[in-house]
Amino acid sequence: MADRTQAATQTNLVEYTVSELAFALRRTIEDAYGLIRLRGEISGYKGPHSSGHCYFTLKDENACIEAVIWSTTFRRLKFKPEAGLEVVVKGRVTTYPDRSKYQIVIDDLEPAGIGALMALLEQRKKMLAAEGLFHESRKKNLPFLPRIIGVVTSPTGAVIRDILHRLKDRCPCHVLVWPVRVQGETCAVEVAAAITGFNGLSPGAVIPRPDLIIVARGGGSLEDLWGFNEEIVARAAASSVIPLISAVGHETDWTIIDYVADWRAPTPTAAAERAVPVRTELLITVTGYGLRAASTLRRALEARRGRFLAATRGLPRKGNILDLPRQRFDNASGRLKRALLANARVHRTQLERAATRLRPHIVARAASAARDRLIRADRAKRMAIRAMLDRAGRKLDGDAKLLETLGYHNVLARGFALVRDAEGSMVRRASEVKPGAALDIEFADGHVGAHADASPRKEAARKKPRSGHSDKQGTLL
Repeated sequence: MADRTQAATQTNLVEYTVSELAFALRRTIEDAYGLIRLRGEISGYKGPHSSGHCYFTLKDENACIEAVIWSTTFRRLKFKPEAGLEVVVKGRVTTYPDRSKYQIVIDDLEPAGIGALMALLEQRKKMLAAEGLFHESRKKNLPFLPRIIGVVTSPTGAVIRDILHRLKDRCPCHVLVWPVRVQGETCAVEVAAAITGFNGLSPGAVIPRPDLIIVARGGGSLEDLWGFNEEIVARAAASSVIPLISAVGHETDWTIIDYVADWRAPTPTAAAERAVPVRTELLITVTGYGLRAASTLRRALEARRGRFLAATRGLPRKGNILDLPRQRFDNASGRLKRALLANARVHRTQLERAATRLRPHIVARAASAARDRLIRADRAKRMAIRAMLDRAGRKLDGDAKLLETLGYHNVLARGFALVRDAEGSMVRRASEVKPGAALDIEFADGHVGAHADASPRKEAARKKPRSGHSDKQGTLL
């Protein structure tokens, strides 16, 4: 430090180390420029480094500058850099002290000029086409006669007036307008939100969901129409459940939403014409169908009437149909009288023959045989009843003897007695008898009434010690 001060004193110059000078220059450049926009052509770009960072050179016809895009910034870029493209970048100018180079750290990147925009457009088209968003198989059929049409456009431009006027001329219907900006930085976000918002409505709500969506804008330059080339708009259109018509720009203007939409109209007026049929033509067509149906029905009835008349001419007359049955009936009625008389004679003859074979003794013999059979059956029945009564009597005698043997009267005859209480219930234990209770004592020869004694004789007798015995137990000694 003393040497540096002495050297500075001798030469009047400040002495720096290489690092001090490099970082001092870095601070000077960063303070002088800060955040800037820089335009140039991308050169030497070979894609992201293994670390995810990008390194390339921005140049013009007279100079060049090194550029860096950190990995976190690269992932959120809408437009990816490509060699040879002219771009406008936004970033901070700084230095790289290890190499004594100055460079720009890019925070945002966008194409510059029509060529760059076209390159970005082609890049997005390839990406979305690879995902299948342009494929015809995913496109939905448009409704023939939508009741409600949702229009995404500017509410103040000529486009909405042209669409409403054309719809009114062709077939008036209910129109919902979702106002959006059709160019500028917020255009893409607003258009995507409008498409998503229409799909989020409920069919029976106060604001009903439309049957068809028209995204419309008038003509303009590529920059003016760029909002409809944004990826967010394309994905919102592809996710729409409601069929969608794209009518952006003039017939020669093509945007990415035109490829994703279910149908592309060259102009907003053409979109209105495709959305609904002509009401008068529809009425003429329906009337024509009605006349054709009536004519067809009339011809069918006439044809069936002709076939019916032809079939009736082939049938015989009513008289011819009934003549033969009538003749047969007359012949049968003529033969009926004779047949009845002949039948009666035949049955009379058979009766007379049977009567000659009948004799009184034959009838008497049959009656006597029948009476004998009845007498024999009655005698057998009586014998069976008598045998059954004898068996029942013998069984009854046996039961009576058994009852007499097992009955309690025999027990009473042996000197026992049956004690009943006042209700007539049998008393089996002395503990069941209350002092002073009325009792009925039945002996073998009759009943005796009694009342229970209240003195506890039984308890006294139980407590009285037996004579000759001591309450104490004796010993063996």
